Amino acid sequence: MVKRALGSVLLLLLVMLSPLVSMAALPEFTQLVKQAAPAVVNITATRQAASRQFENYNEEEVPELFRRFFGNIPRQNAPRPSAGSGFIISEDGYILTNNHVVENASEILVALSDRRERMATLVGSDKLSDLALLKIDAEDLPMVKLGSSEQLEVGEWVVAIGSPFGFEYSVTAGIVSAKGRSLPMEAEGNYVPFIQTDVAINPGNSGGPLFNLKGQVVGINSQIFTRSGGFMGLSFAIPIDVAMEVVAQLKDKGAVARGWLGVLIQRVDRDLAESFGMDRAAGALVTQVFANSPASKGGLREGDIIVSFDGKPIDLSSDLPHVVGRTQAESEVDVVVVRDSARKTLKIKVGLLDVADIQAPGGPGVIDNSNLLGLDVRDLTADEQAALGVDKGLLVVRVADGPGRVAGVSRGDVITTINSQWVGSAKSFGQMVEKLPRDVAIPVRIIRNQRPEFLVIKVPR
Repeated sequence: MVKRALGSVLLLLLVMLSPLVSMAALPEFTQLVKQAAPAVVNITATRQAASRQFENYNEEEVPELFRRFFGNIPRQNAPRPSAGSGFIISEDGYILTNNHVVENASEILVALSDRRERMATLVGSDKLSDLALLKIDAEDLPMVKLGSSEQLEVGEWVVAIGSPFGFEYSVTAGIVSAKGRSLPMEAEGNYVPFIQTDVAINPGNSGGPLFNLKGQVVGINSQIFTRSGGFMGLSFAIPIDVAMEVVAQLKDKGAVARGWLGVLIQRVDRDLAESFGMDRAAGALVTQVFANSPASKGGLREGDIIVSFDGKPIDLSSDLPHVVGRTQAESEVDVVVVRDSARKTLKIKVGLLDVADIQAPGGPGVIDNSNLLGLDVRDLTADEQAALGVDKGLLVVRVADGPGRVAGVSRGDVITTINSQWVGSAKSFGQMVEKLPRDVAIPVRIIRNQRPEFLVIKVPR
C-alpha cells in the first residue's frame, strides 16, 4: 500500500514537472536580442515618380510568387519611399542590405537604434545576389558578429530582427527548413543558394539579418513565398558567406565579377537518369551550349550531364550556377560529365559573366505523320531556324495518342535530337523512330518557348 502511494506521488510530480522540463529545453533569445539589435538599422529609400502604367496593378491578383519586400506599387505619379532593414558590418559605418530595398533610390536614409538618422551613400550593388553595400558617416558604431552559413544545420534555431510594416526592431524566430534552395522565378540567373526558414518575416524585414543562437549573422532575409502578400511559412535568406564575398568585391571595385560557363541546364529526374544510363538522378543536364562560350570551346555538348565542376560535386542542377559564379574568370577547371553512359573529364577555361550572357536566346517542309511516336512533324523554315539559333530540327504540328503525348511533347515544340542523335528531315523522321530501341527510356531534346529541355520517351514493343 505504501509503495503504491509513493508511486502515485512520484507520478504526480513527473506530470507537474514535465511542462517545466519542456520549457527548459526551449531556446532563450533575450540576451541575443540585447546584444545584436543595436547593430540593426531601418532603411528608407526615396525613389523618383512612378510610371502610370502600374496604376491599375493589383498585387492580390498574383496567385503565387516569391515576393521581395516592397510595399504596394504606387497608384500615382509622385516620389515614393520604400522601407527595409539592414545591419552594420563595421564600426565606421558600412551597412549591408538588399539591392531591391535601395535600387534606383535618389535618397537613402538610415535610422540607427539610438534614433540618430544619417544619409547613406551607395558603395555598390549586385542585382544577381540582391545585395547592396551602403556607407554612412559615423564612427564607433555597434556592429554584428558574422557567422558561417556553411556550418548552419537544417533544424537549427534562427532569429530575425527587422522592421516589418515599419514596426522597428521586431524579433521573430524559427528553424532552418532547408539549405541551397534555388528560386524558380529568378529571371536574371540563379546565383544564390538560399537558406529556407519558417521565421515569420514580412514587408520591411527585407535586408535584415538572420542570426544563429550564438548571435552571429548567418543570412540576409530577402524573399518570401506567398499567395496573399504576407508570411505563409516560407522565408528565404541569402547565406552570409555568399554575401561577404560580394561585399569584398563591392568595396574594392563597386561591382561583382562572376565566372561564366555558357550553358542552359535542367534538372535530372529518375527517368532522365535511366535514359542516360545513370544509376541515380544527379547532376545538371546541358540543354544548350552557347556559341563561342567557354563551354563550347571546352568541348561541352548538349546532352552532357555535369556531375562535378572544379572538384565540387554537382548533385542538383541548381548547384551549378552557384559554383560557376564563384569561380574566378580565366581559371582552367576540370568538368566531369556523363556522356554516352560513361564519365569524361573536360578542361574548360571559365569566362567572365556579362549580363547579356545569361539572357535566354530569343514554304514549310514535308509533314511526317506515320511514325510510332504519334507526332506529326515538319521541317523548319529558314526564318524559324534563325529565330531558334539552330540549323536542324523538326516542328511538332500535331500530337496524337502515343508515346510522344505520354512523354509530354506538345504542339509547337521543336525536336532537335533523339537518343543523342540529331534529327534529319521530316521525310526521314519515321525511319529514325523505327530504329529506336523498344521499351527503353530514350532522351529527346526539344526547344519549347525558345528554351531547350529534355523529355524521356519509351517506344513500345
